Amino acid sequence: MKIVAFRDSSNGSGKALRYRIGAFISQTRIGDLTHLVSESGLTEHQILGCFDLDSGFVDQAKAAVAAGIFPIAVSGAEVKIVSPVPRPGKIICIGLNYRDHAEESGMAIPESPIIFSKFSSCTIGQGEPIVIPAGSIQTDYEAELAFVMGRHARNVKKENALSYVFGYANFNDVSARDFQFADGQWQRGKSCDTFAPMGEFIVTADEITDPQDLSIKLHLNGQTMQDSSTNQMIFGVAELIEFLSKFITLEPGDVVATGTPPGVGFARKPPVYLKNGDVVAVEIAGLGVLSNPVTAA
Repeated sequence: MKIVAFRDSSNGSGKALRYRIGAFISQTRIGDLTHLVSESGLTEHQILGCFDLDSGFVDQAKAAVAAGIFPIAVSGAEVKIVSPVPRPGKIICIGLNYRDHAEESGMAIPESPIIFSKFSSCTIGQGEPIVIPAGSIQTDYEAELAFVMGRHARNVKKENALSYVFGYANFNDVSARDFQFADGQWQRGKSCDTFAPMGEFIVTADEITDPQDLSIKLHLNGQTMQDSSTNQMIFGVAELIEFLSKFITLEPGDVVATGTPPGVGFARKPPVYLKNGDVVAVEIAGLGVLSNPVTAA
């Protein structure tokens, strides 16, 4: 099942945002499943509750989809698809998690996962613009596999870790390299507004046989810039959950971005950075395509 979050196109600035949740059927059709939770739309917090595998929502949603019992929403003029997790409780990112990317960055292969975070406010969805922040001339792309947590996880063993995953999605770890490297730490360069595109849907974990065997690509204006497989990760999804849950309680709706393969812009010769008018797309096998235009602040 492909899960999306969306809202009425008329629900713009100045109004309290209420979201809806549904099953992605096609680029223009969504099976609205909001009624399984609320008749009046959902807050960002209520959407997080839908990712709790023990809440019953997923089972009810699968039954509704199998029976075809749901209202149909039409994407486009009527509704706007947003990030499938509009405001994650946490966005945890993993640095240098592809061997070749560590090498192209001139850094040693990590002996344990390198962890950093993005602010949840920088999340955007399919088709929303990535905004190059004022003062940056080195804004870069990073195609990543993200997983969304489906259960509270603390001290989880690797052997059971995948049962805690709600699903998987495309993610773009947009990074202002000039900010990142100037600061000596990564928070500002990774967390500018719009720097966490995700989606356009989450594929539930039961439909992904092996998260460590997915092709992952990034296209910039139609040109393939990154082309690898998640089998090149140094630390896989299960290992990351085991490691993270030793120190951080993971909660339903938390997003973990698992690192990027080689081919990022700053490591190219000459470097390639995002510019006004670009279109950048992340494509992971089975997860569709996440495409975002680029604009300048």
